[in-house]
Amino acid sequence: MDFVKRRSLLSLAVLGPLLSGCSGADVQPLTFANRLHIPPLAPSEIDPDGFRSFALNLQPGKNGTWGINGDHLGPTVRVKRGERVRMAVTNRLPEATTLHWHGMRLPARMDGGPHQSIESGATWTPQWTVDQPAATTWFHPHPHGKTATHVYRGLAGLFLVDEPGGPALPSDYGVDDIPLIVQDKILDNGRLVTGPVDNGTFGLLGDTIMINGTIDPYVEVTTTQVRFRLLNASNTRVYRIGFADNRTFHVVGGDAGLLREPAPADRVKISPGERIEIVAAFSPGETVVLNSIGENRRDANDPEEDDFELLKVVAAASLKPSKPLPRALGGPAPVIPPPGARVRRFALSGSEINGRDMDMNRIDEVVPAGAVEIWEIDNTTYAHNFHIHEVAFTILDINGEPPPAYLAGPKDTVFLKKHADVRLAVRFGRHTDPVTPYMYHCHLLRHEDKGMMGQFVIVDPGTEHLIPRTIPTGHHHHG
Repeated sequence: MDFVKRRSLLSLAVLGPLLSGCSGADVQPLTFANRLHIPPLAPSEIDPDGFRSFALNLQPGKNGTWGINGDHLGPTVRVKRGERVRMAVTNRLPEATTLHWHGMRLPARMDGGPHQSIESGATWTPQWTVDQPAATTWFHPHPHGKTATHVYRGLAGLFLVDEPGGPALPSDYGVDDIPLIVQDKILDNGRLVTGPVDNGTFGLLGDTIMINGTIDPYVEVTTTQVRFRLLNASNTRVYRIGFADNRTFHVVGGDAGLLREPAPADRVKISPGERIEIVAAFSPGETVVLNSIGENRRDANDPEEDDFELLKVVAAASLKPSKPLPRALGGPAPVIPPPGARVRRFALSGSEINGRDMDMNRIDEVVPAGAVEIWEIDNTTYAHNFHIHEVAFTILDINGEPPPAYLAGPKDTVFLKKHADVRLAVRFGRHTDPVTPYMYHCHLLRHEDKGMMGQFVIVDPGTEHLIPRTIPTGHHHHG
């Protein structure tokens, strides 16, 4: 493994001031010297009208970072299905931004896409009822043309949805239910380098891996089974994650919820924006390294080429027994297109979808509420992925073949290798709004910023032909 990818630095999340003595030019192997930072659970209050209220402050941090309620990254928001939630999102940054609830099923006006801009000094207060199965979702900025920079600087956090009566999975947050936010960065003299975020074919490919904002991390586990919630919050990199000893673990969840049953695997691929939940077993006193092994395709600057060590797992000498992994997880049934389902086709090429760049004033697709459609995505060029706001979909096939079992669950983001094609069975929600769009786009953030994005609205069935295909400039604006 190239040692330039393995730096022994401290955590930007909690030890920012101590980075001043560290240099990006120091090339050292990982020593796993720093305890993994666990993002704190976001505090909340119950408002008089019954809404659970959270305050999220987007603010400058230290050493070039931005954060949410801190210097870098944000707290973990955790809610239950059926709760009514309200977010007070205050922008204390020197420029406008947004906050998008990636994977959340909610009205378009609350989605936090590029139309819900929050000016510097302003506060946005979206609210909605959480009505979706248990899932690991997340939040991040989505300003048109600047998403890559805002996410890279540290504006991201997890949003966990619990469902009462769910399966007996490890759920003690930070103990046997551990979040792993994976990002790659470039550091220089202890500061985050932000200049080259949008350079090259893919944008930034960093040489320093951070997990929850911690560089060179280890985590101590105290139970025989541990659930890891993996989030790829990198701008571009694709990781193939597993353990260095190739042990088998079980995938229990994907982007939009739990699988129907655990899927054994020894390595999983996760592209930007995707989430995968795994449960791994450990023996007393052992140590093992979680790593990422590239495809070794020899493509220059390919986002899935490089090898990285990620995290050392240290098991205590005595471990608390965990409950057996359930045979059935109760995840949502696969989306099955009805006979005659509408088929929409999308060709990805460079930074365009169907030959067009993103236009904030153009509605590209109009979808009836509650529809189940087939979306065919054809990647005609180098690697991309494809994310659809609001929906949950099932991958029908990749290059004509069924997906691996760990991708069989509900999804909202899918990776497409060079010249790959996928077919998706997409179930749309019932929140209608003919003038406020949701997005679909590549989640390799340079591609998104350069225009690889389209817009769709969800409307009352039967009214599709009445919907204008343009929307006013500045339709939504906060501050």
